[in-house]
Amino acid sequence: MTAAPNSLGDSCNNLALRKAARYLGATYDKALAPVGLRATQFSILQKLSVHGEMTITSLAEMIAMDRTTMASNLKPLAREGLVTVEPSAADRRARIVTITPDGLSRTKAAVPLWKAVQAQFEENFGADDAAQLRASLQAVLRTGFEPWAE
Repeated sequence: MTAAPNSLGDSCNNLALRKAARYLGATYDKALAPVGLRATQFSILQKLSVHGEMTITSLAEMIAMDRTTMASNLKPLAREGLVTVEPSAADRRARIVTITPDGLSRTKAAVPLWKAVQAQFEENFGADDAAQLRASLQAVLRTGFEPWAE
């Protein structure tokens, strides 16, 4: 059975966003591969390099990810010695994530690769359109949904 040209899929915001996210995510993954990082790992390391140590929950909120997925994303980074994940001294239920010197070094090596793909995207898509896209995507995060609320 063939779907009608104006089927629900053509107007699905989620599908459109996920298709673009997979496309762009794979592009950034490919660019960062020479330093052994995926785009999500780079984002985590970059946030930690700027903000210092933080709880898994805080880091997950900063990246708009649920805590369980963040914990799963941290495991390979910890195995590679790029981050440490330790219980908080103040609250033993909380886990504190810290970037290591190796993590800082890997992040520093990845930045030129990230800048190159960022510049190529902005050249191909248009710098003004890219800025508007980022603004629109930030606005999506303010639509009032609570996807990770318990």
